[in-house]
Amino acid sequence: QLQLVESGGGLVQPGGSLRLSCAVSGFTADRYAIGWFRQAPGTEREGVSCIARSGIVSHYADSVKGRFTISRDNANNTVYLQMNSLKPEDTAVYFCAAQPFGPGCSRGSSTYNYWGQGTQVTVSA
Repeated sequence: QLQLVESGGGLVQPGGSLRLSCAVSGFTADRYAIGWFRQAPGTEREGVSCIARSGIVSHYADSVKGRFTISRDNANNTVYLQMNSLKPEDTAVYFCAAQPFGPGCSRGSSTYNYWGQGTQVTVSA
C-alpha cells in the first residue's frame, strides 16, 4: 500500500529553521516526483516545492525561493524540505504528495494522487 508520512513540523520563532521529512513506503520512491504543499486556514492549498524522480530538477514558489530547499534520498525513500528564515506567513499544515511523472515535476496539486496526512508548522514569537 502506497503511503507517505510527514514529520518534523512544530513551533519555531521567526527567523528559525525546520526540516520536514516525507517518508514514503509501498513504492519505489525514485519512480515518483514528490511535491510539498501547504495550506493555512481559509486559504487554498499552495504548491511550495517539487522535486523530480532523479532529484536533478526542482521548483519553488516565489514566496519561498532562497529560503527553502527540497532534496531527496532515494536510497532511504525520504524527501526533505529544509526551511530557513521562517516567517509567520509560513504557518500552515504542510503536506507531501507523490505522483509518477516524467523527468520533471509540478507544483500543481491536481497533478498528485497520493498524499500524506500533513504536519503543522507554526512560526510565532
